[in-house]
Amino acid sequence: MKAGLYLSTRLPGSLLCVGVAILAWAAERAEAAMFGKAWIESLVLAILIGMAVRTMWRPGPTFASGIRYSAKTLLEAAVVLMGATVNFQALVASGAPLIAAVIVTVMIAIAASFMLGRIFGLNTKMSMLVACGNGICGNSAIAAVAPVIEADSDDVATAIAFTAVLGIGVVLLIPPIAGVLQLSAYAGGILAGLTVYAVPQVLAAAGPLGTVAVQVGTLVKLVRVLMLGPIVTCLAIFRRRAVDAAHRRFTFSVTGFLPAFIVAFLLLATIRSLNLLPAEVARPAGIASHVLTVIAMAGLGLEVDLRSVFVAGPRVTTVVTLSLLALGTIALAALHIIGLAA
Repeated sequence: MKAGLYLSTRLPGSLLCVGVAILAWAAERAEAAMFGKAWIESLVLAILIGMAVRTMWRPGPTFASGIRYSAKTLLEAAVVLMGATVNFQALVASGAPLIAAVIVTVMIAIAASFMLGRIFGLNTKMSMLVACGNGICGNSAIAAVAPVIEADSDDVATAIAFTAVLGIGVVLLIPPIAGVLQLSAYAGGILAGLTVYAVPQVLAAAGPLGTVAVQVGTLVKLVRVLMLGPIVTCLAIFRRRAVDAAHRRFTFSVTGFLPAFIVAFLLLATIRSLNLLPAEVARPAGIASHVLTVIAMAGLGLEVDLRSVFVAGPRVTTVVTLSLLALGTIALAALHIIGLAA
């Protein structure tokens, strides 16, 4: 009886989220057919379509529970399954200097972006979302960090929308920048891996520079993505300590400091890295993670009125733009330090 009631309260909103996600996938396919590639991913399109629907029509109480379930619970499930796509062995294989350059670049970029956000008046959670999206892997990082810091739906949707749109500009600028700076294909690939948000976008940015650039760019990007686990873990620990301090509690437990879905993510990533998870299982898990993330993003979009995004727009645009410039500067400095830029 309870199971039926539980399902009935979540079904309308969940189906609405699935419908928005299907529209996003169809739009991505149409975009790829028209332009040869999808410049705006379904994940971003799901948020934009969801926000458009929410702005034109406010879903009633019947849909609220399912939308909230999709935006939170399905997102956490997607993060867990993302662990199946992570292989920590890539860190070891890429070499110490390059690993150090990636780690330092990510850490400085996150700190710089966060400070820019606070300077321009963004709240702490929004500043952290933009910082992690800029420093690690754009949409996926924002989606993974959001439930850990308990970010508002408005902040998540705004951060993803503006970060994704401006991130496309980086893809277009990498080849001419590499040409002007006379970077080798290897160095250009590293620059792409250090600055571009998504792995498919790295391929688009590094492709004009040659096969070597694509290979090294993809490797650097994957190493950068691996920073997501430690960063999310640290954020979870710091947030838990702040809560404990506020309530004068100082107990320790793994599940107390880390949300259960982050623990599961790390365990699954460890199993994958030890080659205990067959590729036949990892691939479907990665696909399922992407599907659930798009549905969750549809849920986030359906919770956000576009008018609230426009209010925050100018400041977020400024912060994201300056953060991208800072990231590019840090990446170029890293290339100089490891001797790959003139």
